[in-house]
Amino acid sequence: MLDYWNNYPTIQEKLKAVCSTIESQVQVRNQEIQEALTNLAQAGGKMLRPALFLLFSEVGDSTKQDQEQLIKVAASLEILHMATLIHDDIIDDSPLRRGIITVQAEYGKDVAVYTGDLLFTVFFDLLSDAMNGSEFLHTNARAMRRLLLGELDQMQVRFDQNQTLNDYLRSINGKTAELFWLSCIEGAHFGKCSPETQQLAGRIGRNIGVAFQVYDDILDYVADSEQLKKPVLEDLAQGVYTLPLLLAKEDHPEVFAPYLDKKAAITVEEAQKVSALVLEYDGVDKAKEFALEFTEKALDEIDLLPDSPGKTMIKQLTSELLGREY
Repeated sequence: MLDYWNNYPTIQEKLKAVCSTIESQVQVRNQEIQEALTNLAQAGGKMLRPALFLLFSEVGDSTKQDQEQLIKVAASLEILHMATLIHDDIIDDSPLRRGIITVQAEYGKDVAVYTGDLLFTVFFDLLSDAMNGSEFLHTNARAMRRLLLGELDQMQVRFDQNQTLNDYLRSINGKTAELFWLSCIEGAHFGKCSPETQQLAGRIGRNIGVAFQVYDDILDYVADSEQLKKPVLEDLAQGVYTLPLLLAKEDHPEVFAPYLDKKAAITVEEAQKVSALVLEYDGVDKAKEFALEFTEKALDEIDLLPDSPGKTMIKQLTSELLGREY
């Protein structure tokens, strides 16, 4: 999991401390839930959100920072992310996450629900410990609300062939970009950056988050299950019509309608045909262009950050993360 950060040794060391904090916070008596939490924590995620938090904290004045506080806040971000992943898998009935069997598939939906709920309580425990009296307690609560509303927005338009680009953006701004926004603006805040730099960090985080989600959606149409570490075309089968499909069918809805009309009854072969049509009608290429716009916005605004080692690493990471090749 932390091998990804070999080129960022200072962040890698801090992420090890974040992992230790998470492990200490998720000790429970229920053996199934303990095993589920341990498996998810060790399943190979990059820990991007706590890493971005820590990187943006390095843009500020390190002499004024409370390092223990930074580690706790970073851990809270990863725990919130873990909770949302568990609940996503329940809703999607997903068998795999990060290449391993999901909590709900391994232990059942009842264990998965309680595991996700438990993580939400751990999230707020860490927040109350790390930022008691800070206005960012409220910021976190509102961000969590927007994150969940983004998921509800996505559920509302499942199997809806009239879904618009604005519907899609509203959903991903909540379910994905919100947590990137929070990680970056919070890192700048607890890193003692100026209010102006904090707002800039938030904009960077949101642009990174949108581009990240679009690239992730592209993978569903161009990668195999080994690369994805989950079943291919899972979103399509669940009625989640992501940007490549939306852009491909924009001018050719009649081509896709016979397949999408089947909704949850769509077969694997029919889903594969839809995937081929998405490629044929340039949905993937158009989605790449869309993601590139947000990537360039993020990189342009990173250049406006105060000069610091943190700024250099943020730009390098963003270029690596969003400069994907397919």
